[in-house]
Formats: sequence, C-alpha cells, structure tokens
Amino acid sequence: MRQDAHEAAGGRRGWRQAAEKALYGPSGFYRRPEGPAGHFRTSVHASPLFAGAVARLLCRVDESLGRPAELAFVDMGAGRGELVTGVLKALPTEVASRARGYAVERADRPAALDHRIEWRAEPPAGVTGLLFANEWLDNVPLDVVEADAYGVPRLVLVREDGTESLGEPVSGAEAEWLARWWPLPENQHPEVNGTNETNQHPEGLRAEIGLPRDAAWASAVTTLDRGLAVAVDYAHRSDARPPFGTLTGFREGRETAPVPDGSCDITAHVALDACALPGARLLTQREALRALGVSGGRPPLSLASTDPTAYVRALAGAGEAAELTAPGGLGDFGWLVQPVGIPNPLPEPMPGENSPLRRAGEGLLVDVPDHEEQ
Repeated sequence: MRQDAHEAAGGRRGWRQAAEKALYGPSGFYRRPEGPAGHFRTSVHASPLFAGAVARLLCRVDESLGRPAELAFVDMGAGRGELVTGVLKALPTEVASRARGYAVERADRPAALDHRIEWRAEPPAGVTGLLFANEWLDNVPLDVVEADAYGVPRLVLVREDGTESLGEPVSGAEAEWLARWWPLPENQHPEVNGTNETNQHPEGLRAEIGLPRDAAWASAVTTLDRGLAVAVDYAHRSDARPPFGTLTGFREGRETAPVPDGSCDITAHVALDACALPGARLLTQREALRALGVSGGRPPLSLASTDPTAYVRALAGAGEAAELTAPGGLGDFGWLVQPVGIPNPLPEPMPGENSPLRRAGEGLLVDVPDHEEQ
C-alpha cells in the first residue's frame, strides 16, 4: 500500500501515521518533560541489576572484539538516558576508560545527563561494541489490519479521539509480510461474490504489520561494524500470534485504551522472530539474565547471623532479581541477540529450559501494568 493511501478523509489515518504523530510529533508523548518513566516502568527502572548485567554483557563483547581502543555502547530508545548511565557506571575502570556511550532518542537531551554521553537522534554509524534496544521496537509505529464481514483484511483507520473504522484492503509489501509472518486463520465463505472462495478470514480478527520494525532493526544492526546488537521487548512468535492483536496504551502506570492524541503511550508486542536476521538467537530475559549472573536466589540464612546488614542487602537484591526474571512478567520478555562479526557471547539455554519462546502454543510474552507486576 502507498503511504499516502493510508490517510483518508475526515481526519482518519492508519495507526502507523497516527502513532507517529502522537508519540513523536512536536507535542508527542515521548517529548513530554516527565519522560517514559513517569508513566511506566521497564527493567531499567525496576533495578540497577539490569544495567549491571548489560555492563557484563558489554565486557564479554569487549573480550570478543579483542579490547578495542574505543568500545561503543549504543542505547536505542534511551528515554532519559537511564540505561546508558547505569551501564557506564557499572563498568570496570579499565573498560570504562575505553567506553563511549551513545543515547539515541528523539526527545531533547536531559540537562543533568553525564557530559560523556553523546545524545543523538540516530545511532552512530561504523561503531564497534554493543547496541542495546530495551523496549524500543514496541514503540516503532505500525499499521493494524482487521478482517471485515467478508473476511478481507483491511487497514484500520483511526481518528485522534481513538474512533476506528476500516479502510482499504491490505496489499503490496504489507500483504506479503502478513502472509509470511502473521497469516490469519482461513474461513470458507462461499457467498462472497457468488464464488467458493477459501482465502478469507473470520470477521474481527486483527494483525499488526511489523514491517516497519523489521526495517528499523535491520537499519540499527547495520550501524555496527563489529559487535553485538540486542533487542529486548515483550514479544510473540509466528505459531502463537494473538488473534485480536496487542495494540494498547499506557498512562501513569496503568493500561488504557490507545488514543493517538499524545496523552498516552501507544505500544504493541513485537514479532521478534520476523525481525531476526541470519545468525540471531531468541532467548527469554530469564535465560539471558541468568547467563549474565542475575538469578534471584535467596542468600543463605547463615548470613543473617554473621552479617545482618549484608543479609538484608542481599535479600533486597534477590527480590529485584526475582522481578527481572519472573515467569509471566519481565522474565518472559524476549531477547533478540544478533552477533555482527563475533561469536555469540550468550550461551545456548540449558536443554529442557522451560522457555515460552520455544514451547508450542505459549509464545505470547505479556507486558503488565506497574500495579500488577508484583
């Protein structure tokens, strides 16, 4: 479909255009002064253990690269720079002396951000190191399609107040992506045009066309000369796509209806399997963080007797680690790990690991509002 065909009369437009303006326009949600942390919490905000684990991953990448003179850490969708700040702070002194931090974000640079961090609207090209995209792809706007009364997938159009209607049938590259990565269940409708057509779908089924996310991720990966690219997000896979889509909104820590007026976050789960380039690996956050030393195990009770302060501190850390790795929550987030010219620094999951990215019929990784996370 042509991009200009996605906008119709009466202020209606496809969700991709509507969300682009609502999130990143001059008065968009992500340009508001409170930043994303004022409305929802990611793993970065849940615990400094997350930044520490990413710092250890950067050290592994550094070793694989042969300890280059300059080691880049590129934080995609950096918010207010919380992750890149935490990663640089957690690095060993020798590695930190060679590290260069980049925060990639469309909003203005925060006044108090460390002067060593370079603030950019686009990722730097030709760098060597780790590109890390934590909950970035879910905010790359995309179009939504819905099967009409005849089972024909049509573009969903939306007004600024959130009112939806159906537009033209999906076609072209979007239709090809839909057929390859999110095929809607077929349903026979002999009455359509008086023929026995079978390539139709039950009315009301929805899909989210992830083509812009595939392109955004591929573009980000190409900025690495050598190193590792990682995308972390709530995700689903091809054999378990949600039948009615995942488009939703978040405001002040709670899930809300997606309204493209700049008042709320607009997000949808990511088809990470479609984004994956050759050589990539899909893990859960639980698998990845365990491989990086975050387990959530309780400290031994004997420590409470010998060093009560250390026990309390270790117990608090175990609680934070448990949240980051919790089944049904942050632990089920997907990690798309893409090496570029180096071996994959994260090991294969243990055989029999209970991973929702590999279990048949349980591939939906669910985002949860702040008040439900515990």
